[in-house]
Amino acid sequence: MRITYLIFAFFIAIISNVPGQGIGSPGTIKDDGRFAASTKQLNQFFRRFNGEESVDGTQRFYPGDSLYRNINLRKGFISILFDNQTSSISQDLKNQFLQNTLSEVYPQYLVFHREGWYAEVETEFMFKGKREKATLFMKLQAEGLGYEWVIDQVSFDPFKNLFNKPVGDQKDFLHPLSHELGFMNLRRAFQDSKLPESYTANSYKPDYLAIFLYEMKQNNLKFITVSGLKFHFFQIDGWYFEVNQFNRPGFNTGWLISNLVRLGPGDKETILKYIYDQE
Repeated sequence: MRITYLIFAFFIAIISNVPGQGIGSPGTIKDDGRFAASTKQLNQFFRRFNGEESVDGTQRFYPGDSLYRNINLRKGFISILFDNQTSSISQDLKNQFLQNTLSEVYPQYLVFHREGWYAEVETEFMFKGKREKATLFMKLQAEGLGYEWVIDQVSFDPFKNLFNKPVGDQKDFLHPLSHELGFMNLRRAFQDSKLPESYTANSYKPDYLAIFLYEMKQNNLKFITVSGLKFHFFQIDGWYFEVNQFNRPGFNTGWLISNLVRLGPGDKETILKYIYDQE
């Protein structure tokens, strides 16, 4: 804890003495270090995590620059990229993460255009006259000569009980000799039953995004606003972390790591299922 504090204090001391940040009276520039300390954009989070900008944030580093991805620079940056006020990440776990990420043999970096990170966007829509919340899960994909954000999945409460498929003795079914009747008993599934999903395969999973888009095309869904945003990262081998934006006084502000998990076998799939709420 003392080492991290000293690194943090060192960074803040440098930042506080750098001109060109903050706003004072007309014709003067004033800075107490908070503006430079805040990781104001997610792109800056990437640069700081990778050691690709100066401590005060005024200079970008590129391959060939002496400080580009410098280990000590990265250690200082990553140490202050954690939410140190509200999260419960232990110092021991942070140290393990730093040790893995800054390994001299196999250093690891975040890559903006590489898969392994997702945006979770909280939104609000009007749905059939009622204000409802929807969570959009988004990812980057290649498109032409560049990239674009696309909606991968959606979680929307009004849809969650649309397909409560019965199981066991409660489940209706088509007799295995239905083919001998030319499947005329499909009337049971399509006309008599209120739960046609009972007649689908065990592997059937509703495509809620397709339903969401259909309702939008039918003008039953109208976008209102974005109410929240966070990011999920799996790019560092053996680790998962979550990044949230914190707007508060002091130096520990901006886009920060709010959750950190060391991954064991199968943990990534479990966390992804939890994030996407696929149960």
